[in-house]
Amino acid sequence: MPAEKAAVPYFNRELSWLEFNARVLEEALDAQTPLLERLKFMSIVSANFDEFFMVRMGALREQLRQDEQVPDLSGLSPAEIYRRVAERAHELTSLQYKAFSSEIMPALAREGLHVLRPAVWKPAVLHFLDNFFRTRIMPVLTPLAVSNEDDDEFPTTGNLRIHAAFLLLPAEAELDTGAKLRDDFLYPGERLALVQVPPNMARFIPVPGLDDGQVHMALLDDVILTFGHLLFSGWRVQERCLFKIARDADIGVDELRDDDFVAAMQEVLATRHNSIPIRMTTSGESERLVAILAGAMELDERDVYCMDGPIDLRSFMELVSMKGFDHLRYPPREALKVFSPGEDSSLWSELQRRDLLVHLPYESFSVVTEFFETAAKDPSVLAIKATLYRTSGDSPVVRALTRAARSGKQVTVIVELKARFDEERNIAWATRLEQAGAIVVYGAAHLKVHAKAALVVRREEDDQIRRYAHVSTGNYNEKTARLYGDIGLLTANSAICTDIGAFFNVVSGLSQSGDLKTLVMAPFELKSSLIAMIDREAERSSLDAPGMIAAKLNALCDPEVIAALYRASQAGVRILLNVRGVCQLVPGRPGLSESIRVVSIIGRYLEHARIYYFRNGGSDDLYLASADWMPRNLLRRVELMVPLLSPEIRDRVYETLMASFMDNVKARELDKQGHWQRIAAAEGLERFSSQDNFYAQAEKRLDLQRQQTLATELQVRRNKL
Repeated sequence: MPAEKAAVPYFNRELSWLEFNARVLEEALDAQTPLLERLKFMSIVSANFDEFFMVRMGALREQLRQDEQVPDLSGLSPAEIYRRVAERAHELTSLQYKAFSSEIMPALAREGLHVLRPAVWKPAVLHFLDNFFRTRIMPVLTPLAVSNEDDDEFPTTGNLRIHAAFLLLPAEAELDTGAKLRDDFLYPGERLALVQVPPNMARFIPVPGLDDGQVHMALLDDVILTFGHLLFSGWRVQERCLFKIARDADIGVDELRDDDFVAAMQEVLATRHNSIPIRMTTSGESERLVAILAGAMELDERDVYCMDGPIDLRSFMELVSMKGFDHLRYPPREALKVFSPGEDSSLWSELQRRDLLVHLPYESFSVVTEFFETAAKDPSVLAIKATLYRTSGDSPVVRALTRAARSGKQVTVIVELKARFDEERNIAWATRLEQAGAIVVYGAAHLKVHAKAALVVRREEDDQIRRYAHVSTGNYNEKTARLYGDIGLLTANSAICTDIGAFFNVVSGLSQSGDLKTLVMAPFELKSSLIAMIDREAERSSLDAPGMIAAKLNALCDPEVIAALYRASQAGVRILLNVRGVCQLVPGRPGLSESIRVVSIIGRYLEHARIYYFRNGGSDDLYLASADWMPRNLLRRVELMVPLLSPEIRDRVYETLMASFMDNVKARELDKQGHWQRIAAAEGLERFSSQDNFYAQAEKRLDLQRQQTLATELQVRRNKL
């Protein structure tokens, strides 16, 4: 994966990302992973690849088009990066589909869940699907043709849309292969027809009537490909295949367009469906059709991925949650509540008493929705402010904010329309909020608002104004809160709440970032503060009292932060890094980074929290943050780093951070050659899964809380006797 020159102190970002996806694929290949969970990881790998090619490879291809030769931090030229990426991506795709077709799908069939491919369709299945196609699918389809008589442009295929391609010849005609090809792909009389697989139809078609008590399904795209000839009366189908195009999604928006920024964003969304093709995935046996399509898209051989199975495994995620197959999934876990309001306590009174920490998904997101819903209906609440980056389609947080605005409360929402691939959804609910009377601020020009924060302003019974805040490492999304490992803090701490109020004023353009006293904000002070704290560890480190830095984050690729970590390592600072995804830092290199250890955990839940720890000579600093250590987070996004002030919560978060480095079940460690090796339990040590441990600790806290509540209730009853 890394550059061949051993002295280069950085790994390449794109190749590092591919190794992250390889770790995800390892979970799908692991026979110890429950079967439907293996399928889930397969689906995630495909989704990851789609986004990677649309975003990262789009930019790299533009560099190649401009014939740029400047090497990156790892010393690789754009051409060499592209070559290595294509080689590794093809290798991983081959591993993925080999396991999917030869292991996972046959194993699911043995368990009674069958996805029937055309090669195994028996007469009864063929009869049912033929009728289904004619009556339910065919009326919806619209074939688009390219002929060799006209100067037709190639039909628009959109972005990530599955299409069936048919090579046609008039029924009575004979193909003249000796004639000159038009535009190097069609012989005289031939036509190429494309049929889009409708994205609003279910991809899995239940096949009834087999009477074996099992589940049988066919793929919509297989049915369209098989019976598609019925669309072309008077034509003979010579060859056919399925394909999907991933297009460049790294398209900017005119952020200074004063007339209508929302309209400008909608134009970007439309452009994305017709932008430059980056990758084509295909399924079928027609080499000629694949060559025709690749030529029309101006893609070369390395940009074409021929799948030995269904293209686009993302939708196979639907099967993961099918009823009746619980034994093929991880054992269910109920997210545990950190707080339940009672007759004598409300969320507000609880926050006045103590801070609440929510460790998702082990603890329930319900306390966060309770925060917004209680604020919406509480007549004493005067104002609610929140940042929204990614939410679910029917978000309870958005519903609560809408109700609050309609009831006359002052609701201010910082909406990030540039949250890639969620832009359309964000535009929709931002419009609803505006219609309800909320103040909607569309982020900041040339910056993404990635911070996750909310503030409630309430008039208390003593007529004093008190503020309550929520800050988090993850989004306000109750669905991902069941899958992502994030940490959120609910607090009434006056210093933090004052800073959260000032933060909202900064984003709306009414104050300077210097007004913040406890919080640190990007793109202003966050990067310089991080580097200063890293350098401080180096300055204070000694043989008797070595410094220590520990961090949990999703990506590490900011060169100046990496350089600071190298300096700290050379000064003897012990550095522990839990990096889920991209890591460009090279650990373990003598004289440079030998005191740096890097681990990555890929398991049941997506590790998403950002935690930063600095020993600071014994006066430990511990922070939650929304930012990874990447140039985009530190320089081109609005982010927050929040100190943890409660001793009890500091201890909990520190233990959470350090558990990552004890994991010997789902952890891999990065070596100086760029290889990730699974960490095995040393002889005599028990297996330790950090994710299992987090849930066990959450259960213990809940049990202790119940015991304390019971003891309090008993004492109240005794006092009444």
